[in-house]
Amino acid sequence: MATVYDVAAYILASKGAMTAMKLQKLVYYAQAWALVWDEAPLFEEHIEAWANGPVVPDLYEVHKGQFKLQAIPGGDPSKLSDNQRDSIDKMLEFYGDQSSQWLSNLTHTEDPWLDARKGVPMGQRSNQEITHAALMEYYSSL
Repeated sequence: MATVYDVAAYILASKGAMTAMKLQKLVYYAQAWALVWDEAPLFEEHIEAWANGPVVPDLYEVHKGQFKLQAIPGGDPSKLSDNQRDSIDKMLEFYGDQSSQWLSNLTHTEDPWLDARKGVPMGQRSNQEITHAALMEYYSSL
């Protein structure tokens, strides 16, 4: 199976340099839509409902402290199947040109992030996981 690093590297190769926040949100949406369209996850690393939206902590550790990213160490887009690349490309058609703030604001209106943060005060840290089941249930209904 591909890793979150492979997915992130593919997104960067497709769209060019972007903020770390935007990359995190695009990786999140890539996972969500792959679960709906392909009925399989793109990567196994878990997603958490952080204060500023969904974040993959393993990916965060690689880019922590950086604002703009051009590459992800250890990411290999060639590990993605044609079908996985096609799903990511479809996701990028809709979300890829949006700003990081727009993407973050959108995640804050959607059930997977909201449900994972139930009971957590606004702005407070949380490492509550956003599950594959939550992603599949919500995004398949759209």
